[in-house]
Amino acid sequence: MTQPDELSEKPIRVLLVEDDEDDFVLTKSLVSTRDNANIHLDWVSDFNSALEHIYQNAYDVYLVDYRLGERTGIELIHEAFKAGCQTPMILLTGQDDLEVDYSALKLGAADYLVKGRIDAQLLGRSIRYALRQANVVGELAEKENKYRSLFERSIDAIFVTDRNFEFQEINPSLENLTGYSDEELRQMHVRELFDKAEVYEQLRRQIDESEQVKDTEIVLVSKDRKRIDCLLSVVAIPDKGGVTNWYQAIVRDVTQQKKAQRDLLIAEKLSMTGQIARSIAHEVRNPLTNLHLALEQLKEDLPPDDPGLSLYINIIRRNAERIGQLITEMLNSSKPRDLELTSHNLNDAVRDTLYLVHDRLQLKGMKLVTDFTTEDCAVPLDKEQFKTALLNILINAVEAMKEMTGVLTVKTIPINERAIMVCVEDNGSGISEANRQRLFDPFFTGKQGGMGLGLTTTQNIINSHRGSIEVESQEGQGTTFRLIFPK
Repeated sequence: MTQPDELSEKPIRVLLVEDDEDDFVLTKSLVSTRDNANIHLDWVSDFNSALEHIYQNAYDVYLVDYRLGERTGIELIHEAFKAGCQTPMILLTGQDDLEVDYSALKLGAADYLVKGRIDAQLLGRSIRYALRQANVVGELAEKENKYRSLFERSIDAIFVTDRNFEFQEINPSLENLTGYSDEELRQMHVRELFDKAEVYEQLRRQIDESEQVKDTEIVLVSKDRKRIDCLLSVVAIPDKGGVTNWYQAIVRDVTQQKKAQRDLLIAEKLSMTGQIARSIAHEVRNPLTNLHLALEQLKEDLPPDDPGLSLYINIIRRNAERIGQLITEMLNSSKPRDLELTSHNLNDAVRDTLYLVHDRLQLKGMKLVTDFTTEDCAVPLDKEQFKTALLNILINAVEAMKEMTGVLTVKTIPINERAIMVCVEDNGSGISEANRQRLFDPFFTGKQGGMGLGLTTTQNIINSHRGSIEVESQEGQGTTFRLIFPK
C-alpha cells in the first residue's frame, strides 16, 4: 500500500476521460509542470473505451468529464463502482453543475473540479489527495476485512450488543451454539438465553460496576432447550467521550470439558466405592458365613417347640441375609458392567420397562404419557441392564409424585444422526440444586431406609453403554432425566 509521503515521488498513472481533445491538451499542460512531474497522463475520448481501461485496473486515478457524448461521467462512475472498481475518480464539471457535483460525491467520487478554475497546483493536489484517501480507505477496508474474517470464522461464539444488551452483531458460531438464526437472535434479549435470570442480573451488575467480566461460568439454553455449559467474557466499548454504548462478548462452549470432568469424578467415586465395597465384603462375608453356620448349629441344639426361640432365630437369619444382599448390591453398583450389546429398538426397550411400573401407576391413580419417535431408533443395548437403569429412574419418579395427580411423561427423541435420547419427566416434588449435584453419589439418598445406590447403578450402566445422563429439576415442579445413547 502506498504511503502518503511517497506520493510526491512515485509515478501516478492518471487516465483522463474527455471527449474534447482541446481539454486534453489543456489538462496535459497542467500536469507537465515541475510540481506534477510524477503524474503521467493518458487520454481516452469515449465512454466504452474508458470502461475497458477501468476493468483492466491499469491506472491510479481517473479524471472523468461529465459530458461524454450521449453518456455522462456520473454513469461511468456508477458502472465502475458497480463492477467493483476501488480506484479514485475525480469528476470534471461545468461552472453551473453543483447538483451534479454533489451527486458525484454522494455516488463515491473522490472529488470534483470545475473546468475553467483548475490550475496546475489545484489539479496536482486533488489527484494526490484522492490517491491518499483511497490508500487510507483501502487500509481500513483491509483491516475491517481481517477482523470481520476473525469475527465470522471464530470457533467461539461472539456477539456485540447495545447498552441495553440487545443483539447488534452475531457471528455464525453463536447461531450454531444456540440453534437460533441471526434473525431470531436479533429479536431476542440476551437474558433469554440464560438458564437462570438471576445469573444474568448478577452479571449485569458486575459489568456495570467493572465494565467487564472474564471467563465466568454460565449455563445457556439452546432453542431445543438443551443446557450448555459456557465461559463468558464481556468487555464494555466506550465512545470517544467515555460513554459506553456497546458491549462485546465471547462465549466458549465447555460442555464437553465439563462432562469429561464429571465423568472423571464419577469414575473416581466409583473406584473408591468399589474399593470400600470389596474391603467390606472381605471383612464382613467371612463373619457372616460363620454366623450362618453357628445359627444352623444353634437351631439343632435348641428345643424345636419353643416359638420364641424360632422367632429370634428367623430375625437373625433374615438380617444376616440382608447384610449379604447389601454387600452384593454395593459391589454391583460400583464395578464396570460387562455388557452384551446387541442392536435393539429403543422404543421397544422403553415400553418393556414401562410395563414393569404399570401396576404402580394404576394403584396410585397416576397418568402415563408417552411420545415415541417414528424415526429409526436402533441402538446397541444390553437390554436387561438398560431396563435396570431405566427402572430405577421410573420408580423414583413414581415415588416423587402425589397419588391421583401424578403425571409421568416418557419420550424418545432423536438428537442427531449419531445419538438418541430417552426423556423421563415427572411433576413430583422436585430436587434442590444441592441435592441434584449429589444425586449420583454412592450412598446418597432421600428415601427412608434407602441405600442410595440405585442411581449410582443407573449411571454406571449408562456410562458402560458410552452414553450420558442429565438431570434438571425444580423444587415443587418436578424432575426431568435425559438418557442419551449413541447409535
